[in-house]
Amino acid sequence: MELPDFMSYKDKFTKAGFVEKIQKIAKRSGAKLVYAALVLYYTLESDRVSMKDKAIIIGALGYLISPMDVIPDAIPIAGLADDIAVLIYVLRKVWGQVSDEVKAKSKAKLKQWFDEEELLAADKLFDDDPTQDPV
Repeated sequence: MELPDFMSYKDKFTKAGFVEKIQKIAKRSGAKLVYAALVLYYTLESDRVSMKDKAIIIGALGYLISPMDVIPDAIPIAGLADDIAVLIYVLRKVWGQVSDEVKAKSKAKLKQWFDEEELLAADKLFDDDPTQDPV
């Protein structure tokens, strides 16, 4: 894999542009992470999910709140990458067992914390790159 010539982008950098882009990425990946966590949390209440899968969900949610991460949460943006990767991995595993009610309950809670633009990230839950703008 050949890396691009990063110096060709130097004229595109502005402080304002950087801050704006970082805010978009943080909000969108933040909404995605929170939605994934809420779906897993509410799925724990379901009798449709096996005890084995509930144990995996508890492990993923425990990883999310643990201060001991592979990438420390104090590192902006990157610090949440491992958390969202774990949540999405587990969510993919149990997604077939997630009820529409759980999805709706999670979205309703998400709407209390995020604006409409940020909520678009939750609709792209299984996209591989949370930094991309939703289409």
